[in-house]
Amino acid sequence: MDSTDQNLISALRRDGRASLSELSASLGLSRTTVRARMDRLIAGGEIQGFTVVTRGDVTAMPVRGLMMIGIEGRGAERIMARITGLPEVLAVHSTNGRWDLIAEIGARTLEDFDAVLFRIRGFDGVSSSETSLMLTTRRAGRR
Repeated sequence: MDSTDQNLISALRRDGRASLSELSASLGLSRTTVRARMDRLIAGGEIQGFTVVTRGDVTAMPVRGLMMIGIEGRGAERIMARITGLPEVLAVHSTNGRWDLIAEIGARTLEDFDAVLFRIRGFDGVSSSETSLMLTTRRAGRR
């Protein structure tokens, strides 16, 4: 992937609905070149898909945060499976460094959010955690 491909992906991150004409004008490329590069990036798996973020996605769970989780022993897979099964958990990521897992959590209220944290902290094998509330979200490359 060269710098032109990276610029194309950045433009799509800013506006995933941009037309080929808009993309070609902003990148200084022909429509044919933009289309060919997009097709190649999709076929090669660099672009996995396109998505829409709706107001409902944000307002259904307005209290959002990241919970970093430390695990004792070798229970990461088991704990990841339990955490992933909670309806308030939007995603679970394995990581390196001090924390073993990072859970993205969304809830309707602070009380609901706190209840999820309390539940996860009670799982056998969870040794420590640290949570940060997300106050504002801006997508990468968006204005």
